[in-house]
Amino acid sequence: MAQHDTGGNAQGASDAFLYKGLAADIEARIASGVYGVGDKLPSIRSLHRDLGLSISTVYKAFVELESAGVVQARPKSGYFVCEAPLARVPPPQAAGQATAPRDIRVLSLVRTIMQAMGDPGLLSFGSSSVSSGLLPHKFFARTLKQLPAHEMQSLISYVLPEGHPDLRRRLAHLCLGQMPVADPDGVIVTGGCTEAVTLALQAVVRRGHTVALETPTYFGYLQLLKELGIKVVEVPADPVHGLDVAALHTALGRYPIKACLFMPNFQNPLGALMPDEKKRELVGLLNRKGIPLIEDNIFSELYFGAQRPRPLKAYDKKDLVIFCSSFSKTIAPGLRVGWCIPGKRFRERIASLKAVTTLTTPTLSQFLIARFLEGGAYARHMRTLRAAVGRQVLNTARAVERHFPQGTRLAAPRGGTCLWVQLPPGADSGDLTLAALDHGISILPGAACSTTTRFSSYVRLGCGYPFTPEREQGVITLGALAAELVQRKKARPSRRT
Repeated sequence: MAQHDTGGNAQGASDAFLYKGLAADIEARIASGVYGVGDKLPSIRSLHRDLGLSISTVYKAFVELESAGVVQARPKSGYFVCEAPLARVPPPQAAGQATAPRDIRVLSLVRTIMQAMGDPGLLSFGSSSVSSGLLPHKFFARTLKQLPAHEMQSLISYVLPEGHPDLRRRLAHLCLGQMPVADPDGVIVTGGCTEAVTLALQAVVRRGHTVALETPTYFGYLQLLKELGIKVVEVPADPVHGLDVAALHTALGRYPIKACLFMPNFQNPLGALMPDEKKRELVGLLNRKGIPLIEDNIFSELYFGAQRPRPLKAYDKKDLVIFCSSFSKTIAPGLRVGWCIPGKRFRERIASLKAVTTLTTPTLSQFLIARFLEGGAYARHMRTLRAAVGRQVLNTARAVERHFPQGTRLAAPRGGTCLWVQLPPGADSGDLTLAALDHGISILPGAACSTTTRFSSYVRLGCGYPFTPEREQGVITLGALAAELVQRKKARPSRRT
C-alpha cells in the first residue's frame, strides 16, 4: 500500500481528504483483487504505524468502507472484505422542489396495503418491521415465567403518566453522549413512537396549521396529519443524504410553516442518513426562526457502521427539538413502548396531553423493557441484530440488482430496514403492488409516501426478515412483474393527435 507523506502538504490537508484517500486506496485494492472476499485487512494499528496516519484517520477510513458495504467489522478480529459490493448503479432520483401547503388525501390503495402487511399468508416486503425471530422473545418468556405473584400484582396497576421511574432512568442512560438532556424527569414514556409524535404535534400545532415533511415520507404520518386536520409542505429529500436544507429554507420564506416533522437517521422510506453538518445546519435554521422540530429517531439504533448517528436534538440550542423514538424496530413492536424527550419548553404540555388521552403506557410492557435494558443483554442483542439486518438489506439490494429490469435505481442504506427502489419508466408501482398481491407478495408503492404523484414509479421494500431462498424468489418474481409492466408500456401504441 502506498505511503502517505505526513509532512508538507499532507500536514495541511484536511482529515476528510486523508481518510477518504485511504478508503479509496483500500477499495481500489479490493477491486483489483489484492484483497479477496473474506480476506482480513491490515489492522488499524498496523496502518497507523506503516502509513504515518493517525489512528482516528485510519478508523474513519474503515467506517467509510463499512458504510459503503465494502468491508465488515468482526468483534475482536478486525475488518474483512465483504462479498462483492453493490454495483455502481445510480441512486433513485430525488424530488425537485417543495410543494405548496396542501390538504392530505390518502391513497385509496393504503387500506389494502395495510391489510396485506398484517396477512401472515403473504410474503412480506411491505412492512418495515423486523422479524420476531430476531427479537428477544425467549428473554421475555423466561422473565414472565419467573415472575412471582406479588410482583405481577404491582405490574397490573397504573404507574405515572410519564412512565415507570426505572424505565425512564434507563432511557436517560441510553441517551448519554447523544444529547445534552439525560435527566429521567425529562423522559416521557409513550405507547410507541407514533404516540410520541402525535403528542408532539398536538403540543405545537392546531387544526388548519401547516407542517413540513420530507418527501417521500412515512405513509403513516400522512394518515395521522390528515386525521389531525393539518396541511403539509413536502420538502425534497435525497436518497443518500436526506433532507434538502436549502429547499426547506426557501419553503420557510414562502409558506406559513408552524412545525417540522423529520426523520434524520435512516429515513423511512429512503433509508437516508443526514450528515452531521447538515443536521447542525437544519437545527440552526429552525432555532433561528423559532420553529419546533419533531424528530423521529426510531431507526437510529439499526446502524451498520461503527457508531450510532447523532440525533438532531444534540444540536438544539433553543429547546425546540422534540425527540421521539421507540423499541418497535429493535426489541418488541407488540409491547408498544416508546418515549419522548421534549425539553423543558414542551414537557408540561406533552405530559398533560399524555395524561388525558392514554393516561399511561402498560406497566407490564414498561417492566419487561426495563428488565431487558439491565446489564449487557441489550448491547449484545443490538450487535447481533445490526449484523443480521445489515446482511438482509445488502442481500435484498443485490437481488434487486440481479433480477429487476435494466434502468432500476437504488441506494443501499447505512442503516434501517428499508430499500427505496426506483423502477424503470413505464412501471407503475400501484400496478406492481396489485400484481404482487396476486402472487402472494406485499410491497409498499411509493405513491403512498406522498400527497403528490411524483413517486408513482418507486417502491419501498422492507428487509427486516432473514433473506431466505423464499424471499429471493419473491424478489425474482417482483423483478419479472416489473419487467412485464415495462414491456407492456412499450407495446402500447402512442396516441396521435
